[in-house]
Amino acid sequence: MLYPITPIFLTTVLGASMTSVGFIEGMAEGIASLLKTFSGRWSDRISRRKPFVVVGYLLSALAKPLTGLSTSWTGVLMARGLDRTGKGLRGAPRDAMLAEAVSPKLRGAAFGWHRAMDTLGAAIGPLLAVIYLTYFSSNLRNIYYLAVIPGLLAVAFLFLIKEKRRVVTGETKPAVQLKWSEFSKDFKIYLISWGVFSVTNSSDVFLLMKAKEQGLSLNMVIFMYCFYNLTYSLMSPYFGKLSDRIPRKKILIFGLLIFSLVYSGFAVATSVWHFWVLFGIYGFYMAATDGVGKALAVDLVDPRLKASGLGVLGTVTGIATVIASTIAGGIWDHVGSSWTFCYGVAGALICAVLLQKLQSNSSPRPLSV
Repeated sequence: MLYPITPIFLTTVLGASMTSVGFIEGMAEGIASLLKTFSGRWSDRISRRKPFVVVGYLLSALAKPLTGLSTSWTGVLMARGLDRTGKGLRGAPRDAMLAEAVSPKLRGAAFGWHRAMDTLGAAIGPLLAVIYLTYFSSNLRNIYYLAVIPGLLAVAFLFLIKEKRRVVTGETKPAVQLKWSEFSKDFKIYLISWGVFSVTNSSDVFLLMKAKEQGLSLNMVIFMYCFYNLTYSLMSPYFGKLSDRIPRKKILIFGLLIFSLVYSGFAVATSVWHFWVLFGIYGFYMAATDGVGKALAVDLVDPRLKASGLGVLGTVTGIATVIASTIAGGIWDHVGSSWTFCYGVAGALICAVLLQKLQSNSSPRPLSV
């Protein structure tokens, strides 16, 4: 709900520059990325997931009204930092909890449904924002106060989860310090491959900016963003379930090829219908890679290191995305917007080639007890 509102709030209400907007987003994502490895490792050490998830969602919920109370962009920076701290704490333990809640045979489907529900909210939220702007465009602060309600409801639902207590002995407990040698060769290949792609996979803001550059209205761009999230949400369960039947790396490679086609299209798109088609197909890429990629990460690590592996993957992806967005912005300003998308195409194709080195017959590891 707040994604399309916050840049407007910063620039029109608080008078922040676009440089400040970029700095806030970069710092926020950097905080979340660095915390993912820390929280994942800590969760594996104590063999608990739920406390991290509850605290993470609570911090993010409380950060929403703090943004509305801000009188300068530095206040928004602190609020966004708190919000992303919550995301960093909950991400890896939540995904590990999800993996442990189902049979390995249903792991891909579980992650697919999680991404579907998450993204359905991302499709409905901006529509609510458009409705709010239609009637209350003169007061953007109130929407941040309203946003705390669904945030706290999410926290309340978490208390319905009964986490199974497990005794962790010295022999099975992971070491305090995370070591590269603890991970399998396939996981290292996967991490490097996805890292290469992430360094070229810039923020989706550039897709929205490209549409705006061609003269589309703000509401039209928001509707297209909702359409992308809707296709992403609808297709996630399908690709997740499919990845339980065929090697997940094939689904990932398919998604990367879709990404390459979409980004090639954005490089040359000029008409409104071009963007409608591209945003719709872009949802297929996300559905084929996001949840499936997390399920594959769990497959490739020791069962004791599920949250640690997911945390490392999240950290690498997040930091690389910040770098990618910085590079993409420079290319956009100095060479042209079309070359920003060509940069993304190159990374996706290289990653697809590197993923071929993964063992095609790799299967989900058994759940730890």
